[in-house]
Amino acid sequence: MLFRKYAERIENHLKTQPSKILLVNGARQIGKSYLIRYVGKKLFKNYVEINLKEDKEGKQLFAKVKSTTDFYLQISAIAGNSLDQKENTLVFLDEIQSYPHLLTMLKFLNQEARYTYIASGSQLGVALAQTPSVPLGSIAVEEMYPLDFEEFLLALGCGKNVIEAAKKQFLQGESVSEALHDYLLSQFKLYLLIGGLPEAINIYLESNNIAKVRDVQNDIKKMYRIDASQYDEEHKLLIRSIYDMVPSNLENKKKRIFVKNIEETKGHKQFSDYAKEWEYLTNSGITLPVKAISNPNFPLSESEQKNLLKLYLNDVGLLTGILYDTNINAVLQDENSINLGSVYESVVAQELHAHGFDLHYYDNKKKGEVDFLIDDFQNLTILPLEIKSGKDYTVHSALDYFISTPTYNIHSAIVFNNGQEVRKVGKIIYMPIYYVMFLQRAAQKEEELIVKPMPVPEI
Repeated sequence: MLFRKYAERIENHLKTQPSKILLVNGARQIGKSYLIRYVGKKLFKNYVEINLKEDKEGKQLFAKVKSTTDFYLQISAIAGNSLDQKENTLVFLDEIQSYPHLLTMLKFLNQEARYTYIASGSQLGVALAQTPSVPLGSIAVEEMYPLDFEEFLLALGCGKNVIEAAKKQFLQGESVSEALHDYLLSQFKLYLLIGGLPEAINIYLESNNIAKVRDVQNDIKKMYRIDASQYDEEHKLLIRSIYDMVPSNLENKKKRIFVKNIEETKGHKQFSDYAKEWEYLTNSGITLPVKAISNPNFPLSESEQKNLLKLYLNDVGLLTGILYDTNINAVLQDENSINLGSVYESVVAQELHAHGFDLHYYDNKKKGEVDFLIDDFQNLTILPLEIKSGKDYTVHSALDYFISTPTYNIHSAIVFNNGQEVRKVGKIIYMPIYYVMFLQRAAQKEEELIVKPMPVPEI
């Protein structure tokens, strides 16, 4: 089994006899069902799994369930011998977005507490946005993603001690040894080819055959397009069209979506006219949205320009498959004729998103773009990131302008690149690209979150 950090989050939630039902959201084929099944069978004597997508396409036993009594009747008919009490029985409702009325019913199932529940969905974000009676007080929605680079390293046999040694150097602002640098960089480039989708990684581990990996990735990409086709008739073709545009957009100097290119509208439509398409592409998890910031303030959410959007595919392996097919040398050999900028940006977007960051970039018509901006919660400021795949990584005029603007209050910036050396020049820190796996939203200790009220002064 591939090691997934998310397993611990599922396990911790289920062990605490939760007051809310956990809903695991994420794109298809990222391993949600497998991981929930693994943890559920490990923790509970009785485990019941119902795939509601399969039910909707088949017997439709849950289509007309209107009450908890109806629900208990149907589930007992399927798995009556595996149902006991809340403490020892887990019911896993997979692909729950297939029946939005069951999303609403979760509130009552949770209140009655006959069993412990967990649910997942591949288009849960879309369903929640369209469900008028979402039981917010009864559910906890969490995102799951493809394997990040650290999990990929572990899957390929890298020891945890090696990763911890590299992390220690990162935290100290130091470089790793030349041998470790060569290893991590080579594995990082392999990650660019294979990506983080579990089936692609498993087929690589079995065969070491990139053609077989590409077959898996192509099938998953087709599946994403088919899912989009099941959306309402008015919007499905445009969703597929925008999704297909993502790789070519990323190869442009200006990587953001231009509305005029979607339907060759020549100014007749605006960004807001495609609200349904953006909603599907981002809430389904098949693309990662990066929103523009022109006048940054902390927190970045206060400065978003929602009509300037970059989209990245949710998995870098899908992108390299589209761009280079089975030509691995385009990535592994640093071909001079190949610009890997879009690939490097995609993998950083994937890492940051998996590590809890909201994604933004700096857009200035005169000065250019800075690839990513993230909130620095410890210093209550903004941390700009520039991603460089070539040898000219010290050239970054837009970043220079950004950090030198006094009103932005920038303490430091990071330029990720292929080099081994970690060094600081002014406010800019240069560090190897694989160090991005250690950028995490700082988790505070519980005692640090305690805020005691001031005593009332005596008068």
